[in-house]
Amino acid sequence: MVSRPLIGISTYLEKKASWGVWEMPATLLPAGYPQLVQSSGGLAATVPPDDAKHAPSVVARLDGLIIAGGPDVAPERYRAERDPRTGPSAEERDTWELALIRAALTSGTPLLGICRGMQLLNVALGGTLTQHIDGHVVETGVFGRHTVTPVPGTRYGDLVPEPAEVPTYHHQAVDRLGKGLVASAHAADGTVEAVELPGMSWVIGVQWHPEMGEDKRVTEGLVRAAGTPHGF
Repeated sequence: MVSRPLIGISTYLEKKASWGVWEMPATLLPAGYPQLVQSSGGLAATVPPDDAKHAPSVVARLDGLIIAGGPDVAPERYRAERDPRTGPSAEERDTWELALIRAALTSGTPLLGICRGMQLLNVALGGTLTQHIDGHVVETGVFGRHTVTPVPGTRYGDLVPEPAEVPTYHHQAVDRLGKGLVASAHAADGTVEAVELPGMSWVIGVQWHPEMGEDKRVTEGLVRAAGTPHGF
């Protein structure tokens, strides 16, 4: 039997969550994330916030890593003044997930950032964010859809060579690209919708939410890379 790659997925950390008769702190992850990994050929493991010093040890035990969506990245992380439309920060997640990203980049572990995860990847590499763009969230708590167009010759463009309609929910986006990153897809209004690091290691960020759709080509690419020595 061929072993499936183990893909870690970062989680929310909520101080107050409710289910059944319980109301208490919880680490949470929408079921779409592990289901997407599983249907793409991987094994899913949740990676809740921990002390940042443990990030290299955690990543060393994984074949691949997904940084999930979630709250706005604290603007202090990229030395910007807070826009009044920026949401509350998740400091523990910011610290932990930035450490995970840096550990994955150092080790060459295949890495996929989803929405917030793409934004954090950009910040980890010295980039900045636009704190609010109009029109990308059509209704609170409801995923919209729009078309993204790949940049030919990029890793994302090879995986998804044609314009694709994607499930989306965000109001922040990449502004200045981080060191080494290139844009590999755009929305019709020019918003950067995917980024990647060219080279041997598999590193992609997407602005949309593949866990809410049916297109598995990006996560299948992650799982393939995670099952290959050194993620090549």
